[in-house]
Amino acid sequence: MMIIVVVLLTLILIGILELNKNTVWGAVLAIAASAEFLFVWPRLVAGSPLLYQVLAWIVYLVCLAIIFYISLGPVKARPAVPEKDPRTTKVVTVEQGRLIGVYTADKEVEVYTGIPYAKPPVGDLRWKAPQDPEPWDDVFKADHFGPMSMQKLTPRILDSLTRIMAFHDYKVTLQDDFRDRISEDSLYLNIWKPVTEETGLPVLVFIHGGSLTNGQTWYQDHSGEGLARKGVIVVNMAYRLGVFGFLADPDLADESESGTSGNYGLLDQIKALEWVQKNIAAFGGDPDNVTLAGESAGAVCVSALCTSPLARGLFRRAVVESSTAAAPEPAHSFCSLEDAYEAGKALKEHCKVKDLNGLRRLKAKDLLWGTKQIHHITVDGYVLPETPYASYVKGICNEEALLHGFNQLEGQAFVMKDKVKLDNYQYNVKKLFKTEANDVMELFPASSDAEAKKNWIDLFSAYYFTYGHDCLTRLCKKNGIPVYPYYFTKNNKRIGANHAGEMIYLYHMIPKDSKLFTAEDRALSDLMSDYLVSFVKTGDPNGADRTVWPSGTFLEWGEEVRTAEDRFDALYRILDRLQKADAIAEDTSAAGSIPSNDPA
Repeated sequence: MMIIVVVLLTLILIGILELNKNTVWGAVLAIAASAEFLFVWPRLVAGSPLLYQVLAWIVYLVCLAIIFYISLGPVKARPAVPEKDPRTTKVVTVEQGRLIGVYTADKEVEVYTGIPYAKPPVGDLRWKAPQDPEPWDDVFKADHFGPMSMQKLTPRILDSLTRIMAFHDYKVTLQDDFRDRISEDSLYLNIWKPVTEETGLPVLVFIHGGSLTNGQTWYQDHSGEGLARKGVIVVNMAYRLGVFGFLADPDLADESESGTSGNYGLLDQIKALEWVQKNIAAFGGDPDNVTLAGESAGAVCVSALCTSPLARGLFRRAVVESSTAAAPEPAHSFCSLEDAYEAGKALKEHCKVKDLNGLRRLKAKDLLWGTKQIHHITVDGYVLPETPYASYVKGICNEEALLHGFNQLEGQAFVMKDKVKLDNYQYNVKKLFKTEANDVMELFPASSDAEAKKNWIDLFSAYYFTYGHDCLTRLCKKNGIPVYPYYFTKNNKRIGANHAGEMIYLYHMIPKDSKLFTAEDRALSDLMSDYLVSFVKTGDPNGADRTVWPSGTFLEWGEEVRTAEDRFDALYRILDRLQKADAIAEDTSAAGSIPSNDPA
């Protein structure tokens, strides 16, 4: 019996070590400790009092716990490509100095990672606009990603379980037994370019999502490698998140040259775009042909930058995926300046400091408490003089064409824990839609728990994600801007048409060896990325052998690729009334009051 217990404990620990991405030495030590325990036990405690036997078990379990901690993977930079000793590129000269990158294994893409685009925003530069990066003397090796921005990390075990249970793409490998770097010093960008001597290549700059609280630049679903293989240079960047990127405070405004505070994350993104304007030609890119793209909270940032005077001239076109800030009252990642100030005040009280000097003296990890409360773009009067909606209504925007859209099940992952049933369905609808709840109930009646839950997913999706896209389409039409809205509905064995499900298709990153995708999925990915590449190159996604996508027309990407109608159209008219969209269109001064009501 004892042998069975020890073997089970050993196997459980080895499983935990794998899920937590500990080094292989953890498993070796666990086996050795268990073998030693089984060998010593009969000699050590045979005929001993029960207390000694209990103590022996305690010592054994403590040893297993120690093994877990001493075998944690080392903290190190993530390599630009997974190959060992990749071939290096020729030297490229940018404003700061010379640098080299690395090739992918097939020598079709050059990758340059971890390039600083601003000074580290630490010490006195915490909560200040990004400063120009320092030059360097030697050849800079751009072969590893920079650290992810400061954020609350999901435990590795939970992350692994998510890959197993939700994404179904977990892999057992010895190549990921390390911990990624995380730092307040994170303002670095990455470049993927095709191996070619051509110049004047189109450029796409991507902003990652993550509720403005988390995320990083090496996530494979939005890697630039796929589009680089189709002739596009792709750039992405880390930017300040949470309390580091969006703290607003009157004292910060007083010390700022602009007289404002907050939106530091947006300023970082603008700084990266400025770097691209100055340096992308050195990589063969055309600084006059830049498209700005983003997904989820990254898309909120893109739609904000589309109306920011500071971003004018830094890009020509925009791609907005699964979120916008274009509704009269943006549903998430946006708040009023008053609410932002209140959140900043609460941070000081929690940290028991009285002023900015006290906050700046704190370690970065001690400020992470504020990330849950402070992760909102706001109308600061500088980066954003008014809400994006108000600017669009006036005809103020920076893009000359827009491609945008959303997925069929945007809200599903966010309401999994919501216990919405028939008996509380009406209560939840009223809580979300307030005075318009009765009309919403008529559109989405429920007669069973299953129907109530399904309706709730749709209503949540529309309120928090898709209504802003409808506003964006209408605003672009109003301003005479070519606009191409899409609707992604393709199911698969991974996450299907849930939030973020379109990225791996759109950026042409379905792994060749993945069995979670069919030949039809790969064909759709090829088609979707062709639409995107054409849009990035010319502002028009249309091309030979593709379903014609007229401007202003909804295009479904699913089992079929076809023009379609938005199934939430009637619901949007109710939301227009709720958010007083017509009144704001007539009187833009009403667009300044934005509630903080992020999805749970």
